[in-house]
Amino acid sequence: MKVLVIGGGGREHAVIKSLKKNPTITQLYALPGNGGIARDAICVDISAKDVDGAVSFAVQNKIDYVVVTPDDPLVLGMVDAMNNAGIACFGPNKAAAIIEGSKAFSKNLMKKYNIPTATYEVFSDEAKALAYLETVSLPIVIKADGLALGKGVIIAETLDDAKQAVHSMMSDKIFGSSGDNVVIEEFLTGPEVSVLAFTDGKTLVPMVSSMDHKRALDGDKGLNTGGMGTIAPNPYYTNQIAQQCMETIFLPTMHAMNAEGRTFKGCLYFGLMLTPNGPKVIEYNCRFGDPETQVVLPLLESDLLTIMQAVTNETLDQVEVKFSNGSACCVVVASQGYPQSYQKGYEITIDESVQDNVFVAGAKAVEGKLVNSGGRVLGVTATADTLPQAIAKAYENVEKVHFANAYCRKDIGQKALKVVLEEN
Repeated sequence: MKVLVIGGGGREHAVIKSLKKNPTITQLYALPGNGGIARDAICVDISAKDVDGAVSFAVQNKIDYVVVTPDDPLVLGMVDAMNNAGIACFGPNKAAAIIEGSKAFSKNLMKKYNIPTATYEVFSDEAKALAYLETVSLPIVIKADGLALGKGVIIAETLDDAKQAVHSMMSDKIFGSSGDNVVIEEFLTGPEVSVLAFTDGKTLVPMVSSMDHKRALDGDKGLNTGGMGTIAPNPYYTNQIAQQCMETIFLPTMHAMNAEGRTFKGCLYFGLMLTPNGPKVIEYNCRFGDPETQVVLPLLESDLLTIMQAVTNETLDQVEVKFSNGSACCVVVASQGYPQSYQKGYEITIDESVQDNVFVAGAKAVEGKLVNSGGRVLGVTATADTLPQAIAKAYENVEKVHFANAYCRKDIGQKALKVVLEEN
């Protein structure tokens, strides 16, 4: 069986390593992949956003199944195009991917179907948005409506900062057309939880919960990033809260999308805030999270391809989705200076003993060597029976990865560890 994974980051590397465990896969391709992924799959030099190019490749190479992981190709309709060419896919179609493609759509969906979220307003007129800011309490959250590489959210502490955020999105177009509309919403407080879920539109199966660490520096300081590390499971997410989320958020979202004629089939990501008034949705994503996938999939004991095909065939209720009772920690090793300016082209060495636990993101092959080519270069993951063991092991593994100007946070999982220790 020939399988093609669309994308080229650490998340895709984690998906590919998990798929490799299935013996029926005879050839595994990544489009475009990266220098590290090339060790586990055949990389195809076509952009993940090149829908026509990807479909042509899949048809010419008689690909049996395609896994579309990044947001851009999903929102562009990659799954629809593959399906039209007769190729089965894992991932939502264009109509369903709007749940991430438009924050205004997702907020309006939640309001219509009484799914708990922050109060908000949507604006297409900058003057009206600025006038509204005069009436809100601070801090306030300003979001670009469309996709913005995970960076289209600004938490403004002052009125001046809030106005500047709106202006930079709507007039300066720092996120391009994604800022044509902005969502202004209340600032929620509480622990954050990421929950990925498999759904075929009939059945929804949550994966193990996780906790991302977005800020660049220790102590949750510094600029927002795509994620500097993750742990799973998230100790704040108790069985009682999980049941509450299933009843008030997960299943209602699946049913709401069905009611809108936008049945969601794929991986639905729930970004949650456990507020004093109960769990609320901060955001939806229409795909696996990055770097959450790098801790969730290593804990999956069931076969990933079997689950994905069941989602495609709407038979998810007939397959087992089993996760280990252990814990996982992923530490992202970045280029010094990320998420702003950083040097590229440094050779990366990865000790053979940790190759299976390293998910490569921003790196490419140059003259037979792996060199850094992005801000988040790789994720180093470890699994263990307990969270303290997983964290310690992950940092031990980080010591076996080297490149000039490498940087990582030293406190991934420490906040979660305090909860675990308090419980014990």
